[in-house]
Amino acid sequence: MTLELTDWDKDLPSQGDEEYQALVRTLNFTEGFGLLFVRCSPSECEQLITKVNEDITNKNIEVLRLDKAVDNLYEIIDKLDNKEKINILLITGLEHSFYEYEECKSLAGWNSRDIYSYSWKGVPPVLINLNQQRERLKDNFNICFVFLLPIFAIKYFIQRAPDFFDWRSGLFEFPIDLKTLEQESSRIIKDGHYEKYLTLLPEERTQAILAIQELITEENQTSERQYGLLFNLGRLQSAEKNYKQAVASFDKALGMKPDFYQAWNKRGIALMDLGNDEEAVASFDKALGMKPDFYQAWNNRGYALCNIGLNEEAVASCDKALEFKSDYHQAWGNRGNALANLGRYEEAVASYDRLLELKPDDHLAWHNRGVTLANLGRYEEAVASYNKAIEIKPNFYQAWGNRGNALEDLGHNEEAFASYDKVLAIKSDDHIAWNNRGYVLENLGRYEEAVASYDKAIEFKPDYYLAWNNRGYALANLGRYEEAVVSYNKVIEFKPDYYLAWNNWGNALVNLGRYEEAVVSYNKAIEFKPDYHLAWNNRGNVLEDLGHNEEAVASYDKVLELKPDDHLAWYNRGNALANLERYEEAVASYDKAIEIKPDFYQAWGNRGNALEDLGRNEEAVASYDKVLELKFDDHLAWNNRGNALANLERYEEAVVSYDKAIELKPDYQLAWYNRSRCYALQDNIEKVLENLQHAIKLSPEKYREWVKTDSNFDTIRKDERFQALIQG
Repeated sequence: MTLELTDWDKDLPSQGDEEYQALVRTLNFTEGFGLLFVRCSPSECEQLITKVNEDITNKNIEVLRLDKAVDNLYEIIDKLDNKEKINILLITGLEHSFYEYEECKSLAGWNSRDIYSYSWKGVPPVLINLNQQRERLKDNFNICFVFLLPIFAIKYFIQRAPDFFDWRSGLFEFPIDLKTLEQESSRIIKDGHYEKYLTLLPEERTQAILAIQELITEENQTSERQYGLLFNLGRLQSAEKNYKQAVASFDKALGMKPDFYQAWNKRGIALMDLGNDEEAVASFDKALGMKPDFYQAWNNRGYALCNIGLNEEAVASCDKALEFKSDYHQAWGNRGNALANLGRYEEAVASYDRLLELKPDDHLAWHNRGVTLANLGRYEEAVASYNKAIEIKPNFYQAWGNRGNALEDLGHNEEAFASYDKVLAIKSDDHIAWNNRGYVLENLGRYEEAVASYDKAIEFKPDYYLAWNNRGYALANLGRYEEAVVSYNKVIEFKPDYYLAWNNWGNALVNLGRYEEAVVSYNKAIEFKPDYHLAWNNRGNVLEDLGHNEEAVASYDKVLELKPDDHLAWYNRGNALANLERYEEAVASYDKAIEIKPDFYQAWGNRGNALEDLGRNEEAVASYDKVLELKFDDHLAWNNRGNALANLERYEEAVVSYDKAIELKPDYQLAWYNRSRCYALQDNIEKVLENLQHAIKLSPEKYREWVKTDSNFDTIRKDERFQALIQG
């Protein structure tokens, strides 16, 4: 006997059928142990059992029906009460033990590697048991065992238990009868629905796939039923996420019926699942060429076009779907997605709103609506939309994550933190949530916890450069600059062109006093993003720190070319110009900073300094007064105001200003020194000595050196008490 299907022209079994008569003869002639395999369908199996019992009356025949997977068949047989009296044991249902192992391969055949190099890992326990127990079966039971199995199970024996199968006394085949073939095929074609297939357990889907495969290959199957069965096979394979096999099944169906538009549509969906969106569009186009009002295909086509970035065309495709079915909520959703991709957020929100009118419990629509509202900066509404998505689907971790993002944008960091924790309660390995959680912890000033959160993100995704960058930023905020540098180095390892990391690396190097290296780092940031004004500004700052003021001014000029309203750049430029003693230009630069930000007290202060250097002391006093109007406790401004007043010989007012500086900062040595100078100009020797003594006490070497050449003290320089103080 062979496994090739034989030609039959009438229902089986029948009294005159040669195959059946051969089986009966073998059963009659077999005395004691025997091993037979019978290939038949479940319905044929029951007919054969009935017929064999009718036709063989001289032997004790029993039936062992297995309705679930078993591991040890020997043990089950050994526990049969009447095993000593059984001559023939008909065994059905052993295929249940194979379903979870069956790989649903094409019945075209197993390749040589499968046949000769199979692993015991893929062998069902029942077959391992049979291989191991075959000698005991023969020695302990005088029974002729008859396994009634579908063809896939027969092949399973050949493939996975060849030693046991080789002991067979015969293999008999009974193809399904024509009536049953037609009924079973029609039932599957009529009742096969993708949604139903999704609800099946994996073993149930495998069983269904194998049943369809057997029906397809039946010799008497019609081509009309074959393409219908292939279509359902493809849907089953799609439900099992075997998309390549699904496409192959749809292709076979279309080979038989090229105008099968439903198959073109399902083929397109499977291709999308494989990421072959361009091929999918072509498949949908074929379906629409045959059925122009096929709204599902128009919608699917729109989805695929959206995936490949052809969003305008995607909107048009969804519009066609809605032209034919205006209440098709899926098309409203895909239309919204495409509009959002185009930045047409208001229209996208309107599209999602229409979907939600039709299907208020669509959690994805609520989520996508929230994302779009966030893109519009309408964060409160976005949070409300995410809340609806979560209400419908509480474990929708993406909605929890985006809710956290919107709350963070609103400055509600504690709530955002809780939202990210909810993500991680559902999906503990979500590296994005760990990263975002770290970010809000930074916003809350909880830098140690932020670093720990970034470490978790990196644990789950070691090449996640954003987490490495944020980790470096948190470490810098903790003053752990060396570790921050290491973190930024990891960013560059994974993403060498990430300009933010180069900039942040430069900042950390500045804090370590490694200014030359910092300039190199800022240069790299600018190389990758020439319009990154912050890197130009930071570069200017470090060049200024290095004393390269001309280069610093050029760097600030680049900032202002990119961002003319950057008050900090105008301010920093003024500082560099002041360092170059280009005070007029410095004042003009400070004026621009103040024009942009009138309450920028630091700019008012440095403007006063530059005006003082120009000898424009009245204007300088006015500038310092502006500082104090904005920040009354600025001790530096009180000191500098005193200097300008002293230059104007308004010594009493100057002393009052120094008094204020010292009141605000009692250890401010320069104010003590300047006040002593002012008293010297008033010939108040007692006050000079008192204030100079305080200054020298705070910084002995500095002020003893200064006073030696300070002409303000010339009128009292010969005083013995003065000499004693400065000599120490």
